[in-house]
Amino acid sequence: MTTRNQSSCDESEMELFSYLLRLGDNALILGQQLGASVGKGPELEEEMALANFALDYIGQARLFFGLAAEIEGKGRNEDDLAFLRDGIDFTNVLLVEQPNGDFAQTIARQFFFESFYLLQLRALRHSENSKLAEIAAKAGKEIQYHLRHTQQWLVRLGDGTVESHRRMQAGVDRLWQYTGELFEIDDLDRWAIDAGIGADLAEIRQTWLAEIKSAFVEATLEMPAGEWMAGGGKQGRHSEHLGYLLADLQFLQRAYPGAAW
Repeated sequence: MTTRNQSSCDESEMELFSYLLRLGDNALILGQQLGASVGKGPELEEEMALANFALDYIGQARLFFGLAAEIEGKGRNEDDLAFLRDGIDFTNVLLVEQPNGDFAQTIARQFFFESFYLLQLRALRHSENSKLAEIAAKAGKEIQYHLRHTQQWLVRLGDGTVESHRRMQAGVDRLWQYTGELFEIDDLDRWAIDAGIGADLAEIRQTWLAEIKSAFVEATLEMPAGEWMAGGGKQGRHSEHLGYLLADLQFLQRAYPGAAW
């Protein structure tokens, strides 16, 4: 017979499982996108940087998924969560699944997400879940370096030539509509905040906006004027880009179920 306390515990564990999946999905999808950009960078050093950043994100995804699988307790592992879920089961934000485009668009996507993600990770270091706090502390060190690198490119392109400025502004304008979802608070976020598990996105938003505006001034970029924001990724409603990405990511495991090295 299941007691009320046991039922509450099970529900809490499933909420934590879903929250970890969301964090892992963001990292996995962005890591896959960055991996696809290797071979298309403007210089050799940047090729190496993009590849290393992609590996950092994949490593973070493994940590989030590994903890999620442990919490779930159904015998699944990080590979199962990455390769054997359908698109509707992914809850990453729409921003991370947007295509690389030209190099300026890649930088715009990285800058928008990483400036948010670093603040989120810093908040998660104080999570009531000690294992999540440990993952956040480790990931934060990596993302701090990513963001510094990305912001240098933002300034270099924005305050560079006429053409680089045009492309950087175009990338910023195109992706701005996906930044609102970063701060949308749904039922899962509310649970995480109330439980002392997750980051309070409302508190993060003002700091993020201030940092974005400061960086844009240095890069001689204009803040986008659009107010409408796209959403739905956190609830499993995605753009067509995720389907193509998952087709590449999951092909081997889908074609040869259970394949191992």
